[in-house]
Amino acid sequence: MQIALDSPTPTAAFDKARTGLWTSLQKHLATVYAAEAAYRQAVAFAPDVPFAAAAATADQLDAYGKQRSALRDLFADETTQLDQLTKAIRTKGYAADEKKQLYVLLLGYIDIAASVFALLDSHAPTTLAADDELAETKARFDRVKNFARLNVKGVAGLLVGL
Repeated sequence: MQIALDSPTPTAAFDKARTGLWTSLQKHLATVYAAEAAYRQAVAFAPDVPFAAAAATADQLDAYGKQRSALRDLFADETTQLDQLTKAIRTKGYAADEKKQLYVLLLGYIDIAASVFALLDSHAPTTLAADDELAETKARFDRVKNFARLNVKGVAGLLVGL
């Protein structure tokens, strides 16, 4: 019996996808952690958070504003990519258990990223102008997280808690 190496088995295709997702999520985590470090550095002047903007110098507020903008943009970009990943997982022809494995990987990343993106609320001036785009990003992020969680837990798992 001879197996053609150029036509991967369904299991090999899934293993490749899982490995690719894992590698990609690690790279994204490195980016998120770097953004977190830069953001925390930008608010290091504030012993308490949220902080009073009047207590900061103009240079400190400028540095903070740049890092906040960078973290906010990263949040929007990551949310868009996570949305695309969940759609890709949903539409691939993997078995249900294989999809669950991919969603579990995604949820691990989402939980870590959520703790970093939460800094946009917790480490901010006490008075901050409304940001509709950020609010929409938060809503989309939560939808993606809930969708992934639903696909891991399943409808039967949700009904048990009722």
